[in-house]
Amino acid sequence: MTVAVVIALLAPVAWSPPGADPEAWRAALAEDVVDLLAPLPQIQPAIAATEPDLPLAAKIAWPSTRIYQVETPTIRAALHAAALDGHDRAAVVLADAPDLPAMLIGKLIRPLSTRALAVAPAHDGGLLGAAARLPVPEWLPELDAEAGDVATARRAAPEPTMVVSTPGWHRVRGPHDLRRLDPGLDGWEATRSLLS
Repeated sequence: MTVAVVIALLAPVAWSPPGADPEAWRAALAEDVVDLLAPLPQIQPAIAATEPDLPLAAKIAWPSTRIYQVETPTIRAALHAAALDGHDRAAVVLADAPDLPAMLIGKLIRPLSTRALAVAPAHDGGLLGAAARLPVPEWLPELDAEAGDVATARRAAPEPTMVVSTPGWHRVRGPHDLRRLDPGLDGWEATRSLLS
C-alpha cells in the first residue's frame, strides 16, 4: 500500500565546490536524494522538474520513479503535480540534501494523519521540504525554499494548528555545509565520489 508520493524537487543549485563542474555537482546531489527515495517502502518516489531539467530527471530516475514536469521548481507546483497524478498525500524534499536520513521522510509524512501540512526547515534558513494532504489547500502560500519558514505557512492557514513543524536537516548550499555531510551515513555515493 502506498502511503504517499515523495518528490525530489530539482530546484536551481547556486553553489558548487571549487573545481567541480556545477552541472555534475547538481546532478550528484539530486541523484543521491532520488537513490534515497526509490527503495523506501510504502511510498511512490517521484521527481519534479522544469522542462530544461527533464533530461537530468530521466538520467537519475529509477524505473519506479515518476517524473512530473512543472512550470516552476517550487514546492507548491510539485504538490499540485502529485494531486493531478491521483495522490491524496505528498511530500516534497529539495534535491540538494544528499545525506538526508530516511527516517526524516517518515517524520514529514506522519503528521498528515491529523494535520493538513507539515513543514521541515533547513538548517541555516529556508526549507528542506513540506508534505500536504491533497488537493493542495487553497490557503497554502508559495513556500520559498530559500527564505520560507513554518511561521509563513501557519499565518496563511485558517487555524495555525493545521501546520506542524517536523525535524529539519542540512542542505548543501555552501562550503560550510560540506562539513555537515555525515560519512557514517549510508548512501550519498554520487556526492561522495565527486568530493573525493
